[in-house]
Amino acid sequence: MGSSSSSYAPKTIYLDVDGKVQKVGLILNVNIINIMDKLSILLKEDMFQNVLSQVAEQFSRAFRINELKTEVTNRLAMLEKRVELEGLKVVEIEKCKNELKKLRDEMTSRSGVRINCPCKYNFSDDGKKVTPRRDVPSYPKYTLSQETIEALKKPTFDVWHWEHNEMLSCLEYMYHDLGLVKEFNMNPITLKRWLLAVQENYRSNPFHNFRHCFCVSQMMYGMIHLCNLQEKLTLTDMGILMTAAVCHDLDHPGYNNTYQINARTELAVRYNDISPLENHHCAVAFQILSLPECNIFANIDPEAFKQIRKAIITLILATDMARHGEILDSFKQKVDNFDFTNEEHVTCLKMVLIKCCDISNEVRPTEVAEPWVDCLLEEYFMQSDREKSEGLPVAPFMDRDKVTKPTAQIGFIKFVLIPMFETVMKLFPQIEEIMVQPLRDSRDHYEELKQIDDAMTEKKKTENMSLGGKKK
Repeated sequence: MGSSSSSYAPKTIYLDVDGKVQKVGLILNVNIINIMDKLSILLKEDMFQNVLSQVAEQFSRAFRINELKTEVTNRLAMLEKRVELEGLKVVEIEKCKNELKKLRDEMTSRSGVRINCPCKYNFSDDGKKVTPRRDVPSYPKYTLSQETIEALKKPTFDVWHWEHNEMLSCLEYMYHDLGLVKEFNMNPITLKRWLLAVQENYRSNPFHNFRHCFCVSQMMYGMIHLCNLQEKLTLTDMGILMTAAVCHDLDHPGYNNTYQINARTELAVRYNDISPLENHHCAVAFQILSLPECNIFANIDPEAFKQIRKAIITLILATDMARHGEILDSFKQKVDNFDFTNEEHVTCLKMVLIKCCDISNEVRPTEVAEPWVDCLLEEYFMQSDREKSEGLPVAPFMDRDKVTKPTAQIGFIKFVLIPMFETVMKLFPQIEEIMVQPLRDSRDHYEELKQIDDAMTEKKKTENMSLGGKKK
């Protein structure tokens, strides 16, 4: 408890201001808000950096952190906001934030309790922290040519010729072109910030990276135009489809659900082995949207946002290939008597559409599609090598000693892609020539390659047997 006199013992801090040491006496029961008001005045002074660094060191000694933690934290949040509102230069703002973060960290370490962190999420893999991008959008504004605008609407679009900044501009254009910016009353700068944050939270995997995100989103944009979905679905549905496509693989670690579950990773434990990656993608997506500067849905009704959030989660979770048969069977039962006024039918269609876009590379021309096979196999081999080193089961289609390009693609195209796209074709016959026929051509291409591979293998086997006979 302590005596009452000790509670009012004066405390002293020393500030070095422009080379002069200034002594400040404080009484413990003084209103902490008044002290912080004094500090906030220093925000506009050049000495702010020097003073605050010393305050961070001495403040925790002079006061009992646990008792004042909540009040100081709230005040610091207000100061952070004020720094931005004061219109200081970006560099100065970042320096101020760094100093404020140091003070927060000091308080946290002394109290042993995690307080509110400016970074709102902390999902990780192998110790990698995922952090949202907070700076002002800086990617250049590209003026898309009419040729590019028309090409964006087609599956033949060559996704390999674009830098990240150009892909960001294309995505931005799609949101404007579909009327989503107007429909959801999006701040155009917020849209830019959101896209930047999304791009930054895709990892540099061989396959599951930001370019894959762009591919899926561009294919979704193309299907919306090709199937005339604007005439059949609402603008809210368009926003759900596009946003789910953009976010569907956020922070993918490069190792699939099978690895997560077998290795008992943090994600698998967190989500009880139920679509751990897809659940993680959803969580990261909405953590980004929870940042005010990145919330493209900030200006819509809370109840409407709740429905949009639910729908986006449903679509991202549908991209788990473990659910492929279940989702396609459900759609097959509805497609012959499809009702665009039936919410359950429309939800099922949207789930199939994002699945089509997610695995649509073979719809594209061979010169665009084939490099993706190399990227996917590289990621598969990276996983299987790790599984072997950790003594975990290895899928044959991921084993570098057992799989080839043709064997990897033929079964997938014949038994997954073509049946799904042909089912969608029943509802939208116009996709046959532009999407289904390229899949059939791709199947034939890989079957021819397999025949060549088989002939080469048989030839080598014959030559080896012949050589063996001569040696005898």
